Amino acid sequence: MAAASFKYLVFLFLIALIAFGAYALFVFKDTVLSNAVWIIALVIFVWIIYKFDFILQLLDYQRAVIYRFGKVNRVGGPGWAWVWPIIEHFDPVDLRVKTIDVPKQHVVTKDGIEITVDAIVYLKVKKDNQSVVNSVIEVEDYVQASQLFIVSSLRDVIGSVPLSDAISSIDVINAKIKENLAQVSKDWGIAIESIEISDIEIPETILQAMHDEKAAVQQKLARMERALAQKAEIDAVREATSKLDEKALAYYYIKAIEGMANSKGSKVFFPSEFTRLAQSFADSTTSKKSAVPATLAPYKNLLKTYVDSAVKKSGAAKKKKKKK
Repeated sequence: MAAASFKYLVFLFLIALIAFGAYALFVFKDTVLSNAVWIIALVIFVWIIYKFDFILQLLDYQRAVIYRFGKVNRVGGPGWAWVWPIIEHFDPVDLRVKTIDVPKQHVVTKDGIEITVDAIVYLKVKKDNQSVVNSVIEVEDYVQASQLFIVSSLRDVIGSVPLSDAISSIDVINAKIKENLAQVSKDWGIAIESIEISDIEIPETILQAMHDEKAAVQQKLARMERALAQKAEIDAVREATSKLDEKALAYYYIKAIEGMANSKGSKVFFPSEFTRLAQSFADSTTSKKSAVPATLAPYKNLLKTYVDSAVKKSGAAKKKKKKK
């Protein structure tokens, strides 16, 4: 550091001067004794220069609050600053952004769930001279004070909301804590750059319960959708069947029998209403005024085929029994 090098150069020069004075004391004893007071003063001055920092070289992000007889006199920096030994001293101030890693805190939410919260704070001292002075004289350690306040504020803010809000509204919580810290530290000369909740740890049992609840809600919605689909299907069938007359029902009845008969090894049993169905075919063929016969003629032949087939199968079965 240039200031330290300059200080040591001055110190070496004074050492050389003292050595020269000692040599002069030996050679010019009478003259030196007559000026002993000045020599003692010179020695004291050299000691003061060595003991105290009287020249400061401050970088662009550094400032020094300089006191004279214990009272703030001025702010030094950036660059070179002179401090009078003995009567003045200084406190260095760093203007760069400070990163405060708040220790993990166990916080209980409004609904009684304990979570672990990890937060990071970014703050710095403002560049104006009054803020530099306030960061030293208004608070002993603004970094530690800010960290302790964040800890208490986390407990207050998160403790006033349920777990769901604490998870979904992290930005709102960050803004609330930042606002609270800004109100407390407005006289400290610092600026709050940002407060970030970096991590929220939720107990495994609570996470599993949340997942189960979500799954139950999804299953409930799926069941409701299936029920609505079945209801719509039933309504559609009800509306369609309400427009079917007896002839149409007979048509679908025959189609159903045809589908069953096409399967191998299937047996068709005609219900007691079959005679009424056959009668409807007979009536339709004998009536000349009706327009139905042309439509039902194919099914009349189909019905006849089913009856003949059933008779043949019955006869064949009886023959097999007789042979046995």
